[in-house]
Amino acid sequence: MNGTMNGAALTTATVAIATLMIVTWLISLALKNASIIDIAWGLGFVLVAWAVRLRVDGVASRQDLLVAMTTVWGLRLSGYLLWRNHGHGEDFRYRAMRKRWGSRFPLISLATVFAFQGVLMFIVSLSVQLGQAGSGPPLGALAWIGTATWVVGLLFEVVGDTQLARFKRDPAPADSVLDRGLWRYTRHPNYFGDACVWWGIALVAAETGDGRWGLIGALVMTVLLRRVSGVTLLEKSLVKRRAGYSEYVARTSAFVPRLPQRG
Repeated sequence: MNGTMNGAALTTATVAIATLMIVTWLISLALKNASIIDIAWGLGFVLVAWAVRLRVDGVASRQDLLVAMTTVWGLRLSGYLLWRNHGHGEDFRYRAMRKRWGSRFPLISLATVFAFQGVLMFIVSLSVQLGQAGSGPPLGALAWIGTATWVVGLLFEVVGDTQLARFKRDPAPADSVLDRGLWRYTRHPNYFGDACVWWGIALVAAETGDGRWGLIGALVMTVLLRRVSGVTLLEKSLVKRRAGYSEYVARTSAFVPRLPQRG
């Protein structure tokens, strides 16, 4: 692997992410709304993919595939979150931080929200960075397996989010549980899809020697979704807010889809 190209890819990504996070932080101060980091999350990966593509030479077909996969995923996610969050104000997590830290919140948020997510973005996007810097073989079987995994993941995200949005528009009781469609087989089809997307991207990158380091990013994303900010955090509130959610948990897989268990 060309160490110079690796270095250029990593440096380019670092500068792109740092710039994005500082700009987003400044905008959040003006708007008094730190929730815009959620929208910037997907766009950040798109920025990294294109910045590295324009800066680094590699196997053009793999570069184009990685950029396309990341761009479609990132724009879809950011667009969906922009639509979903519009008009709802700042997320309760950031409101609680703002209340706790008072006048120190701007600097606290720079470190604990924007810089922290920037570091995570750098790690998760290692496959997009190093996969583009590789001078390895042209697209092979592993890349097509990765592409298929990405397609499955994107479908789970799109269909899962669509079914959830439809459920929330339904005039059913506020404490009802969505257990239809993909949500019958996994309690979080959108999170499962997100993980599949990044494993798919990592597999495409893994054909290029050092691109295999991108598997670390896919693993980190999966742990975040399954154990940190995704399933675990969300379900703490759902169990309290929605009657019958505990029964739903007992019969339905948390992450990987499977047939529901009979009570």
